Amino acid sequence: MEPKTGLVLGYNGIHPFSKVNITDRASVQELLGTLLDPLEPFFSPQKARVKCPGATAVRFDQTASEVEGICRPLWGLACLLAGGGDYHGKEWWIQGIKSGTDPENPEYWGYPRDNDQRMVEMCPLGYALAVAPVIWDSFNEKERENVENWLGNSINEKNMPNTNWLWFRVFANLGLKKNGGKFSQERLDRDIEHLNTFYRGGGWSNDGPEGIHQMDYYSSSFAIQFLQLLYAKLAGEDEPARAEEFRNRAKQVALDLIHYYDNEGRSIPFGRSVGYRFAMVSFWGALAYAGVELPEPLTWGMVKGVVLRHLRWWQTQPQIWSSSGTLTIGYSYPNMYMAENYNSPGSPYWACLAFICLAVPAEHPFWTSEEELPGGAIPLVKELPHPGHIASYLGNHCMLLSSGQACSYPMKGTHAKYGCFAYSSAYAYSVPPGLFSLEQYALASQLGFSDDGGEYWKTRRKSEYTGLEHRGASNTPVLVSIWKPFPDVAVETTLVPPDPATPNWHLRVHGITAGREVMTADGAFAICNQRAADGRYLDPYDAAKGEGTHPRIIGNYDLNTPDGWSTGKEGAFAVSKGAVGIKALETGVERAANLVNADPNSNLVESRTVIPTLQYTIKKGETVWFISAIYAKPSGEDVPRETYLDGWDNPPQIPGWLKAKVEA
Repeated sequence: MEPKTGLVLGYNGIHPFSKVNITDRASVQELLGTLLDPLEPFFSPQKARVKCPGATAVRFDQTASEVEGICRPLWGLACLLAGGGDYHGKEWWIQGIKSGTDPENPEYWGYPRDNDQRMVEMCPLGYALAVAPVIWDSFNEKERENVENWLGNSINEKNMPNTNWLWFRVFANLGLKKNGGKFSQERLDRDIEHLNTFYRGGGWSNDGPEGIHQMDYYSSSFAIQFLQLLYAKLAGEDEPARAEEFRNRAKQVALDLIHYYDNEGRSIPFGRSVGYRFAMVSFWGALAYAGVELPEPLTWGMVKGVVLRHLRWWQTQPQIWSSSGTLTIGYSYPNMYMAENYNSPGSPYWACLAFICLAVPAEHPFWTSEEELPGGAIPLVKELPHPGHIASYLGNHCMLLSSGQACSYPMKGTHAKYGCFAYSSAYAYSVPPGLFSLEQYALASQLGFSDDGGEYWKTRRKSEYTGLEHRGASNTPVLVSIWKPFPDVAVETTLVPPDPATPNWHLRVHGITAGREVMTADGAFAICNQRAADGRYLDPYDAAKGEGTHPRIIGNYDLNTPDGWSTGKEGAFAVSKGAVGIKALETGVERAANLVNADPNSNLVESRTVIPTLQYTIKKGETVWFISAIYAKPSGEDVPRETYLDGWDNPPQIPGWLKAKVEA
């Protein structure tokens, strides 16, 4: 038989995903089909593996990579089947499970070793078995025994990372338990009891034990909160107290997580694994699935709006697909620079968690309510003490100030994924495509230090102290961190959220004592570096067009050109998809401003970006104060282009408490 030719996206091809009119449950079912259909040509002959296009390697073996390819889409298929839907290709997965768990089949998945990636993929398989009886019912006695041996009993005595991974073993056992298979209740209980030690309060769980501060999307939609809610639904009758505790945590954390999504449908990219894309909203569908009673002022119309607007936004990102219509490694376009060493070509299908909403009955108010925006129902500025954030939606800019989180192990771009001072839904973070010069480091929302003339740069990764504190008569919340880019260079950074009087500005204050001479570079947000008319790099600012930069972009090779620089007081800005910029407010230090023409593919959303930046060299033995004002006004349907710079000439005043600190 000739291999099936799948979807081919040629020049200007439009993926079927982007053609679905997302309005209701049936349309989201249709949307899922557009994700699953392109996988058909990439199934192995016995259907046990899916080899997604890409051919890139990961830290685990190729078989495990292809097991990801078949198991991760199961999140979507299982949710569809659990909600009474159907899919014409469900037999591909049923046959694949039979083949993959059969030790005598040439496509056998292999038993997991300690800390094996196969353990992760047991989670969607366990969930699928628990909610879609058609799968287990399709197995004969021998096939059921194979699944029992591979799924639960092969990992119950294996070592696993002390992280959210423990939930994956819980669901492996739960899937077998729900079907009368052989499982370990003792192991299941011990894992949940240990996972409960990650709980920190306010609904928030850390992704790991004491000594680690990591509360990214794994703490919410990618794993912990999501799986707690699924467990509450599936095991609630047997364990009502545990289920109620998980629901209560979700109710608390929902009032924080609502601040991570904007009215355009975008979420704030933060932390690792954001290449799982629309999985970022799975928490909200899981609330409905688990029967959570929403905390005021949230409504089901708001929750539905978060999910559907988010899916619609991804419909506007046409570069996320391979030419064969499969998801790629990356965010808004294929990007290996931002990828983790565990991201295989099949990894992005963890995005299918978003389809938990399809397991929610059609009569649930999640589906029957009209979509709503949170609007004035939630505060425009909110302290989030557990993750170490201050959220703001002033100036129509959805952003987080951030201090304190850090990945517990070496990770590519970890300083950008956790150490930035601010994260934005409109202006995503950037990662370094290389490690030579500012252009390659792409220090968006970061302060960099170089002691070798600007070749290598160090930024905030881990802090010696972080705290959410309050300042002044108005009790303004601020984030304070103390950190050292070099052993003899100490930095105290204070992040001040926007004020209603200057809603598109926030302050970033650095007190620096240098034991060696260091160059410094303080970067604003990264913004698209393309002219709207023809896609060429931005010209000097033209008010008539409402587009361009000041000073002009001078490239990477003529940095001494005078008209590429302005004074720090005058600042630097760039205007394309909205406007971003930075100004120096301090006295006694003469910083200079320019536009860093970041290396291509450094930013998660825009493949060509520029970063307004303040630069200065601190002499050995000096102590200086930098007070940086960062401007950001996103574009939008209701934001006229001529208003992008409306607030630029009105930076915030330096608060009295800050003046006193600097002058002390």
